[in-house]
Amino acid sequence: MRIAYDCDVLVIGGGIVGLSTAYAITRAAPGTRVTVLEKEPGPARHQTGRNSGVIHSGVYYRPGSLKARYAVRGAAEMVKFCAEYGIPHAVTGKLIVATDRAELPRLHALVQRGRENGIPVRELGASQIAEYEPEVRGLAAIHVGTTGICDFVAVARQLAHGSGAEIRYGTRVVRVDRRPERGVAVLTAAGDVVRGRVLVNCAGLQCDEIARLTGDDPDMRIVPFRGEYYELARPELVRGLVYPVPDPAFPFLGVHLTRGIDGGVHVGPNAVPALAREGYGWGTVRPRELASTLAWPGSWRIARRHWRYGAGELRRSLSRTAFTDAVGRLLPGVSEADLVPTAAGVRAQAVLRDGTLVDDFLIREGPRAVHVLNAPSPAATASLPIGREVARRALSAL
Repeated sequence: MRIAYDCDVLVIGGGIVGLSTAYAITRAAPGTRVTVLEKEPGPARHQTGRNSGVIHSGVYYRPGSLKARYAVRGAAEMVKFCAEYGIPHAVTGKLIVATDRAELPRLHALVQRGRENGIPVRELGASQIAEYEPEVRGLAAIHVGTTGICDFVAVARQLAHGSGAEIRYGTRVVRVDRRPERGVAVLTAAGDVVRGRVLVNCAGLQCDEIARLTGDDPDMRIVPFRGEYYELARPELVRGLVYPVPDPAFPFLGVHLTRGIDGGVHVGPNAVPALAREGYGWGTVRPRELASTLAWPGSWRIARRHWRYGAGELRRSLSRTAFTDAVGRLLPGVSEADLVPTAAGVRAQAVLRDGTLVDDFLIREGPRAVHVLNAPSPAATASLPIGREVARRALSAL
């Protein structure tokens, strides 16, 4: 039976990972027809466009993991890509600062991890911190020179333009019909049908839903965590990027200070459960999505295991004083009046049934389908290598 395919590869999701995948496919196999379906009216409206704009070095990630390999490689490629296309960026370096003696062993472990990942790291004593950040205080720190900043939304737009793919914005997928012997057909909310030979799921906050629509059991659930940011009213307090020592039990990096491309300094984020997949404030509640999160056994296991950590994050969400106190550990001169609320983001965090927070990038395959099921930070940094890997799998499925 002859089928009129609209494309060879059908990508769901117009964030930086989906657009990088489309870009990589057309680079690796010129002539391959790629269609990208994005439910929003433009690219990069969720995780890509609502993060702190940091090009991560890869210092945090377990040696040999996808995050470590792709972040180190991706950071260098992202700087080169931005330079080639005139996208605003800068390699600023960053400080990771220990403010408590209990954090010193973890800081030293980061030094070792960075070196294992091939990243140059300079260790600093308390008095040396002021060389980089005069207003920051700590017991010790490390300087990571390969960290940078860029405009990831501009990167996503360039990937979209450079891919040559057909990109349909404002196109929400409501149904997927997969026939392993033929391909996939998706029905959109507008009633259109789009047919492709292979489906690539880069739907971010909705990726587990798309996997289930395709007929594949992802064996995980996206549990959305909202990260709330402030902007520093006195940006002169911070020269570059300043991070606390992260807790290795969590994939979150803690409240940090980031001087962006525009010269403003973002402070945050914290990490609180969102009441909707795209719940950018406490007032956004979607009962069906919330019920889905609460019905997942892993959600309750996280809550039982880490309730003290969660209570601290919730307190900082509800109290500007508590948030200011957290920032003040790094930046003693900050006051509540210095913190101006700004746009929040939501992290699409994959959680397993046993309550494990998936720490690495997670890519799985089904018949005629490739699913990107965990690609939060540093996915923007690593988007070019991630895109190539997903493209390789999609082209193999063709």
